[in-house]
Amino acid sequence: MKVSLNWLLEFVDLPTRDVAELTRALAFLGHEVEGVETVEVGWTDVVVAHVDEVAPHPNADKVRLCAVSIGGEPIDVVCGAWNFEAGAKVAFAKPGAVLPGDFRIGVRTIRGVESHGMICSEKELGLGEDADGILVLEPDAPVGEPLESLLTLPDVVFDLTITTNRPDAMSVYGIARDLAAWYDVELRVPDPAPPTVPGAPDLSVRIEDPEGNPRFHARQVDGVEVRPSPLWMRHRLRLAGVRPISNLVDVTNYVMLELGQPLHVFDMDRLSGDELVVRRATEGERLVTLDGVERTLSEADIVICDADGPTSLAGTMGGEDSEVHDGTTRALIEAASWDPPSIMHTSRRHGLRSEASARFERGVDPQLPPLAARRAAELILETAGGALREEAVDVVARPFAPTVIRLTTRDVTRILGDGFDSERIAGLLRRLGFGVEGADPLSVTVPSYRPDVTRPIDLVEEVARLADYDTFGERLRPGVGGGLTPEQRLERRIRELLVGLGYTQAITLPFVTTADLAAFDAPPDHEINHTVRVKNPLSDEEAVLRPSLLPGLLRVIRHNRGRGAEAVAVFEQGRVFHDWPWNRDKRVPDQPVRIAFASVGVVGPADLSGRGLTADGLVAAALVRRLAAGLGLRLELHQDAAPGFHPTRTARITADGELVGYVGELHPYTARAFDIEDRVAAGELDLERLLAARRDPEFRPISPYPPADFDLSFEVAADLPAAALAAAIRTGGGELVERVDVFDEFRGGNLALDRKSLAFSVRLRAPDRTLTADEIGEVREAMIRAAAAHDAVLRGSA
Repeated sequence: MKVSLNWLLEFVDLPTRDVAELTRALAFLGHEVEGVETVEVGWTDVVVAHVDEVAPHPNADKVRLCAVSIGGEPIDVVCGAWNFEAGAKVAFAKPGAVLPGDFRIGVRTIRGVESHGMICSEKELGLGEDADGILVLEPDAPVGEPLESLLTLPDVVFDLTITTNRPDAMSVYGIARDLAAWYDVELRVPDPAPPTVPGAPDLSVRIEDPEGNPRFHARQVDGVEVRPSPLWMRHRLRLAGVRPISNLVDVTNYVMLELGQPLHVFDMDRLSGDELVVRRATEGERLVTLDGVERTLSEADIVICDADGPTSLAGTMGGEDSEVHDGTTRALIEAASWDPPSIMHTSRRHGLRSEASARFERGVDPQLPPLAARRAAELILETAGGALREEAVDVVARPFAPTVIRLTTRDVTRILGDGFDSERIAGLLRRLGFGVEGADPLSVTVPSYRPDVTRPIDLVEEVARLADYDTFGERLRPGVGGGLTPEQRLERRIRELLVGLGYTQAITLPFVTTADLAAFDAPPDHEINHTVRVKNPLSDEEAVLRPSLLPGLLRVIRHNRGRGAEAVAVFEQGRVFHDWPWNRDKRVPDQPVRIAFASVGVVGPADLSGRGLTADGLVAAALVRRLAAGLGLRLELHQDAAPGFHPTRTARITADGELVGYVGELHPYTARAFDIEDRVAAGELDLERLLAARRDPEFRPISPYPPADFDLSFEVAADLPAAALAAAIRTGGGELVERVDVFDEFRGGNLALDRKSLAFSVRLRAPDRTLTADEIGEVREAMIRAAAAHDAVLRGSA
């Protein structure tokens, strides 16, 4: 954002105009200065002149003979422009003047007539690109005064980077407010008071969507005349990087740059009916915006409608049918407050990013519309004439409720160090416009223009901005800052465990092809088929956001195998994206965080033979169990099926009955779709559910007493999971059970086809004594009884 120093000085008397010092102040306030442009007077001896007479040139048809005065005798000058007549005020370069480009003005003879000087155009003065006619000044421009006096030159323009959380700083006044706080000088608060005539606007406003439009304010001006804006306004707009159009449009841009409130002006004679309605668009409605593009609206868009339908795309761009034009005489100034997420999504959806949407999507002050509308009305009366009706339309559908934050001195000193008491903290915050009451703790009321301040730490940052970062110590105080959250520590632990098991972290792009997804052969209602399409993909093939991490990992395996790597083991942590019907009203896709792994070949730590394990379904399941043990989780694996996985070598992972993910061996068809011929061990888990399953570890003193070890072997149904029987045995044994492990599964022999044998090693231990034979026997019998509930028969008991 470009900000003129002279414009800033209208709101605050800065103690310095030194560019380096102001750049430092702006940087410490959080506004990076990307560039500084010094705007000098680009000419000499150019003054305001009055055109006394315009007559035909006696020897030419395309130029005219003019008599101009600058405070003395009339001066004859020949001019080729036809956009002015006698009585106009113009920019006159006297003989001897120098224009931009070192163009020197003298006395010239043009078709037999001497021309003493030159009447200048905007382009010749370096003030714009208009070269079709000369620069016509305002009627009240003082004759004989240097032209630069009308433009407040010289000037300095700062090109600032405004962070996305500071919508209040996207205006000249917002930057002036910060600088006034920094230098602790008075801020001149704008209070426009344009003259009015009795009456109210000719239409009313009805808000049907209070969430989308908390406030709508409007003023009506009658009898306006559309014409070019005055030179000073056009000059300031150009310095800010905005192209002047006409006085009514320029006023809305000027106020937006000055105060931060985007505005829109309707031609009231082009509006149908006597009521404007703010609502969500109907799916498929159409609107031609000011850029001439017909746009198909969705029900997520907010529109302003007259009796004929949508006439403006709220917060983004007005409609072509109701825009002001050269014949406009009745203008309606709209100043409204809009829901930031709604404007952001509308802007993105239509590829229509405007200066207005850039501000509304960050959050414009909801209390600003009345002030901005008065300022716009004041400038319209000044530049276009007319009469402002006294009453305004001001519909408040959702009143503003200020945020109040409790702040202690400790909150500040813990982060910033000593040197801050409640009095100093309160003084710094008041300079920034915060309301402060109390002593310690302080009760701080956040001003309406600061939606980014919601927590005590935000207030600490505000204190730091004004206290000057250079005054803080170079080291953090003991116990301050740093540190990871429990979730971050757990995520890091997952990565450490996987790396320790021989896996390498991969980071893949979140785009996949439809062919990648088709390889998983998922049913229509599966998450893999609820995809989010990208409107502007990097390539047409990869136009879908990934619904799973596995396709990206399989492509990594294919890439590495294609370059000679026999064994590849990779994992990735990242978001996946799903377009669920139940989530579409949120206008953003469901984005859970997942952890996935895939391996092929011999991977992992070597065993006693010097080799690792060859990837398959059992290796995948073992990895999940190792993760569970390393994280202190109790995960359960149940044989199941999942798209893309082998139908008999796949397990569903649950924690406390909640689905966490799937693990197993990929289906050969899926693997071959990625040019992988060997078995692939893979799994994908929901990280949020995985972290939720973690329980704080319980520490027990190590028992100094000896354990009691024995084995149990049961005949069970062939489809009974070993984990289910192990859990029953552990529960039946009670608190004395230290470990229950499966060490053998047997089928065949004299067992029926629908039966199998499971053998468990059991360890018991008491914390305070050596277990007796009777105690061990009682626990063993309890375990056998618990197993019997699963139709498990102790082998050898018959």
